[in-house]
Amino acid sequence: VVVEDQPDVSAVLSAYNQQGDPTLYEEYYSGLKHFIECSLDCHRAELSQLFYPLFVHMYLELVYNQHESEAKSFFERFHGDQECYYQDDLRVLSSLTKKEHMKGNETMLDFRTSKFVLRISRDSYQLLKRHLQEKQNNQIWNIVQEHLYIDIFDGMPRSKQQIDAMVGSLAGEAKREANKAKVFFGLLKEPEFDVPLDDEDEEGENEEGKPKKKKPKKDSAGSKSKKQDPNAPPQNRIPLPELKDSDKLDKIMNVKEAARRVRLGPDCLPSICFYTFLNAYQGLTAVDITDDSSMIVGGFADSTVRVWSVTPKKLRSVKTAADLSLIDKESDDVLERIMDEKTASELKILYGHSGPVYGTSFSPDRNYLLSCSEDGTVRLWSLQTFTCLVGYKGHNYPVWDTQFSPYGYYFVSGGHDRVARLWATDHYQPLRIFAGHLADVTCTRFHPNSNYIATGSADRTVRLWDVLNGNCVRIFTGHKGPIHSLAFSPNGRFLATGATDGRVLLWDIGHGLMVGELKGHTDTIYALRFSRDGEILASGSMDNTVRLWDAVKAFEDLETDDFTTATGHINLPENSQDLLLGTYMTKSTPVVHLHFTRRNLLLAAGAYSSQ
Repeated sequence: VVVEDQPDVSAVLSAYNQQGDPTLYEEYYSGLKHFIECSLDCHRAELSQLFYPLFVHMYLELVYNQHESEAKSFFERFHGDQECYYQDDLRVLSSLTKKEHMKGNETMLDFRTSKFVLRISRDSYQLLKRHLQEKQNNQIWNIVQEHLYIDIFDGMPRSKQQIDAMVGSLAGEAKREANKAKVFFGLLKEPEFDVPLDDEDEEGENEEGKPKKKKPKKDSAGSKSKKQDPNAPPQNRIPLPELKDSDKLDKIMNVKEAARRVRLGPDCLPSICFYTFLNAYQGLTAVDITDDSSMIVGGFADSTVRVWSVTPKKLRSVKTAADLSLIDKESDDVLERIMDEKTASELKILYGHSGPVYGTSFSPDRNYLLSCSEDGTVRLWSLQTFTCLVGYKGHNYPVWDTQFSPYGYYFVSGGHDRVARLWATDHYQPLRIFAGHLADVTCTRFHPNSNYIATGSADRTVRLWDVLNGNCVRIFTGHKGPIHSLAFSPNGRFLATGATDGRVLLWDIGHGLMVGELKGHTDTIYALRFSRDGEILASGSMDNTVRLWDAVKAFEDLETDDFTTATGHINLPENSQDLLLGTYMTKSTPVVHLHFTRRNLLLAAGAYSSQ
């Protein structure tokens, strides 16, 4: 079999040619192990990070040079010593027992091409170097130089807790340089427009027609939008679509709704309304809810997309062209007249995909719907005609997630081909390709200012990409399993991520640091959402619970001094229990999606599974 898409396979693998004596590998490894286990406590934790990458490379070197029995005994003797979060990788590794197996295995090729990154203090590094050179243990020293990237920092060695918090990804930690680039995490200035008053507010009206008496209650309507956020990107850094009149009306509705929004907090938790998909024997694989909470969409394993109206207003299609030509275009209710009453129903089923639908996303203006599928395509559907407008082909493999930009027009998709793609609805080719993950891109999210995209991957890292130039500006490591959910805080400063390890990790985007860890879920976290003003973080999991966390407390008085940023000595408070505001069980429904309405009612969704 000719492996065409990996022209450098042989070059990569040939690095394993310079081999030592195969019978001594176990001795080399156990010698190093003995040295590290006998070193001082302060160095031991740091040097223990070497065990896993050295184990993998020494094993692969034995396999590559066809010492199969030595490789097998090496694996059996030492694989039990590795950290528990490498179990899945070791399972893959144990199946590679012949040189031929290595050629087609992507995971191993990545492990080979990308250097495994370890962060070690200078003192620990000197200790290691001295030991290996005294022992003339060239084999291990060669591997360290050839395949590992040691990011050396000055200062105190890190403790076991500090290291454990950050490790666990396929390629080790992120280099410190990776999180140094400037990120404009602020929000863009909202366009200004007058908010007309409701009837009950008539008497409070003043010249500009702005509601006087609502203003003090909430600053989101007018005052916030006037000042430019110092951390915001320039308004025209990436071209965003012009606001249509309908968008302006929607914004005005939004402001009115916001005035009635409930202020959440530890003493005022949101009500939770759960939408359970019953008898969903088609297998529910994705859910989305429109921003105004009027429609809900489900993607199913039988390749259908189903859209429901969750308000009394039924879903209607536009009339046929022949009927449309008879309508008086000047009439006031033209938008009402173009809809065909005969098509009104609560549910529309969209057929077109040829595989399970793994991601769905409504456009902000509710005119379009995106869906992505195992069939390798992303489809754009019209919610006026309930037909498919475009099929975007670019991923040749399953597409796991897709999402519209908060401003519409742009959307992102991520898939099994390990890249995320940025698209515009009117281009059939992607505008940007974000490449760098070492395994499937499992989830994708836009930053509220639309200048950045976060991606979570099965390589156990989260990356932040700049839409302008396609660069990776942040790499967050610390999860011990594939990432399945991402949420940006409404102010754009923080990111929450959830994974199969049942932990929610919190990140400060500006400083590129992990700032919190929320423990409590016992299974994969599929849904994360911040409340509209960012006071509460809701998480939904396969363990059939929704949990609410105090986001204000989680992010207050963070230690983000220069030393922490420079060395990554993070001290995570063990305060999950103080931050957990509530746990809500379903009978037997894993939580697939969460959504806060404009008034801060929490909507959750999932399919009932009869175990």
